[in-house]
Amino acid sequence: VTRVLYLKDNGFKKFLIVDAGMNDLIRPALYDAYHEIVPVIETRSRKTKMDIVGPICESADFFGKDRQFPVLSKGGLVAVMSAGAYGYVMASNYNVRGRPPEVMVKEDKFEIVKQRETFEDLMRGETVPSFLSDFA
Repeated sequence: VTRVLYLKDNGFKKFLIVDAGMNDLIRPALYDAYHEIVPVIETRSRKTKMDIVGPICESADFFGKDRQFPVLSKGGLVAVMSAGAYGYVMASNYNVRGRPPEVMVKEDKFEIVKQRETFEDLMRGETVPSFLSDFA
């Protein structure tokens, strides 16, 4: 599940920018894996063709291209379906982004089984070399 940041229209194409990135689910960028993408809350909003992309500013940071999708407002929730077990194990800290939480679902029940990584988690174990102390 990801949250809408904004809709961008450059005059040629529309982009729905969400807060998840290719570091969270690399499959579409890596080998063009198809994932159904749906609004979490059903809407009657008219569908239009757009790319559903992440915020990383890389040409490969996409979840779906040329999808018929309703225009959602900032903060709207979007589900990228069938991410499954490969999502987390293939995730990375690219662009200093923490990996997402992992949620286990069974029928109508769900629980977070792995917490979202924080910036502090990413920096744990990092040190500034003494010869750079003038720059820290």
